[in-house]
Amino acid sequence: MCCESKRRFLLLYATQKGQAKAIAEEIWQQAGAHGFEADMHCISEMDKYNLETEKDPVVIVISTTGTGDPPDTARKFVKKIQDKTLPPDHFTHLQYGLLGLGDSEYMFFCNGGRTVDRRLQELGAQHFYDTGLADDCVGLELVVDPWIDGLWLALKKALQLQKEKEGMNNAVDAVSSSLSTALHAVHELKLSSEVQNLKLEDEGERDSDVLSQELDDINLVAPARDTEPSLIHSVPPVSQSALNIPALPPEYIEVQFQDTQGENPHLSSLISEGTTFEVPVTKAVQLTREDAIKTALLLELDIADTAFEYQPGDAFCVVCPNNVSEVEELLHILGLSEKGDDFVCVKVKQGTKKKGASRPQHIPERSTLKFILIWCLEIRAIPKKAFLRALVECTSDAGEKRRLQELCSRQGASDYTRFIRDSNVCLLDLLHAFPSCKPSLSLLIEHLPKLQARSYSVSSSNLYQPGRLCFVFNVVEFPAGPSRPVSRKGVCTGWLAELVAPLLHPSEKTLDTKGESSSTGKISIFPRPNNAFHLPADPSVPFIMVGPGTGISPFIGFLQHRQKLREQHPDWEFGETWLFFGCRHQDRDYLFKQLRCFLENGTLTHLKVCFSRDSSTVEVAPPKYVQDILRLCAKEVARVLLKDRGYFYICGDKKHMADDVSDAVVDILSMEMEADRLEAMKILAMLREAKRYLQDVWS
Repeated sequence: MCCESKRRFLLLYATQKGQAKAIAEEIWQQAGAHGFEADMHCISEMDKYNLETEKDPVVIVISTTGTGDPPDTARKFVKKIQDKTLPPDHFTHLQYGLLGLGDSEYMFFCNGGRTVDRRLQELGAQHFYDTGLADDCVGLELVVDPWIDGLWLALKKALQLQKEKEGMNNAVDAVSSSLSTALHAVHELKLSSEVQNLKLEDEGERDSDVLSQELDDINLVAPARDTEPSLIHSVPPVSQSALNIPALPPEYIEVQFQDTQGENPHLSSLISEGTTFEVPVTKAVQLTREDAIKTALLLELDIADTAFEYQPGDAFCVVCPNNVSEVEELLHILGLSEKGDDFVCVKVKQGTKKKGASRPQHIPERSTLKFILIWCLEIRAIPKKAFLRALVECTSDAGEKRRLQELCSRQGASDYTRFIRDSNVCLLDLLHAFPSCKPSLSLLIEHLPKLQARSYSVSSSNLYQPGRLCFVFNVVEFPAGPSRPVSRKGVCTGWLAELVAPLLHPSEKTLDTKGESSSTGKISIFPRPNNAFHLPADPSVPFIMVGPGTGISPFIGFLQHRQKLREQHPDWEFGETWLFFGCRHQDRDYLFKQLRCFLENGTLTHLKVCFSRDSSTVEVAPPKYVQDILRLCAKEVARVLLKDRGYFYICGDKKHMADDVSDAVVDILSMEMEADRLEAMKILAMLREAKRYLQDVWS
């Protein structure tokens, strides 16, 4: 191993979008100030560490992706430790602490971390520090910051114990007893969002041992006259506090402008998830009326000449660019408007203090500046506190400098959550709010994450429409507000809407000599198969689909597939099918009125619809939401799930729909089984475990 210090510990991270890596780097950086040396590796680099022989404490930071899966970088590791031939004492020598990252908006919160934690315990590993589970829904820092603060004392005790253990050549039983005592004999503590109230056992030792964070040493700026805080203004006590701010992240990227010309890399080289396919958009339909609150579009892609395969229920990803106008605005603010088309070479800065520094994989070594900003960096990302800390050094105005320090400080945590995180503030918003802030291009490459491809549910069946792939989406709108000077559309949905405008609104300018609309060009996609959200393997099994709004998307594919199977196999037995659909207005956003066709030809047995914003003159008001119609069909729902052993599918918004549907199902099971709510919740959990209650949701 590379670190021979007696105060060494192994630091592993498993990341999908860079969060876990950034937190691991923060731990690595703080370690030196506490007299530790972190031997840091991505968990996928299994040739650089060996848990089977590891003697020092291990710290693991791991995120969760998809429907509760470990990140892609952890797949090989998880497969290895889940080997059923491993004995239960395989890791009895191992002491570890684990920090899991997740989002409670999703069903399997922190399941990536929980999976690894549970398996390590089964193989005999022991906690030297309580497991932390950080929730991105309310702010990762609420758990991450105090978890890191407490880590150093726990490491100190674990390494002290290790030293004592090495000094004892006999009395194995005594060593075991010492180990048990030193580890407090505690069972796992799930640190949750209430961790703000956390108090460590030895405050005095903590104070002397914790990272001596950089204190604000500039004069306190007089508080703004505004009585309410904002992105650019603070009020007491924050405005009058001495600040604990994070350590300044070391610079590690160098950008050199070049005079030579050339070609930019192909987009496929930016994608690590697998093969990409460049396919044309052949059809675009606006499913909602112009006066609908949201604009829903259906796009059809031609995949006939590709090896792209999918099943109804699968998802796929669209490789999308940042908004070109926003990129040009960013270049203007940075004073680089004239250099956008210049080629740049991105290298690691010589002499950097960042451990294991390397050029980010999503940044090409050589390309134009615009290519990096358009295709590689998520310029809409919510800035992390480490980024804010780095921006402080690029800000000349004392008042602006102070406010940025406050927003990244421990004392300004609630302001950060309110004005940065919850307001979806991005780099451009910050640069408008703090005009004296002039960051370098290298700083942006260091701190902005990879521009992620956007995932969409397939809304078609290859059996029904060979060589075609359809999907449905709402064009996302971000209205202007106190922290955002202008309204914006979603990165991908806004780009797609603009791309297919010629198909949606053909005009004389888009017509060729034959009077046909011109091609809209191609988009790059790659598959994201869903391992569970598929039709039942046995066609005789009944199933229920709940999909309000664009949540209906995968169920169109289900029904198309079922219709074709019925035509091809008239002798098969097919189970009944239920669809619960809801939208705001029947005449404005009833996305698929052709659902009636599935009903008429027998593919769909029962169709239940509701309209939440339509007024009604009847004495008994009709149900507004899908969960209301479900309750009206309680006996049938319970029969399908319990007696007929059917399947239940939900697709759509989690926060405002999926949880309410789950509550309705629990109520239905409780009522129809004449059981208490707890028993009904257990039944629902069993249905989830059996993969008969399936969700494809987003927040």
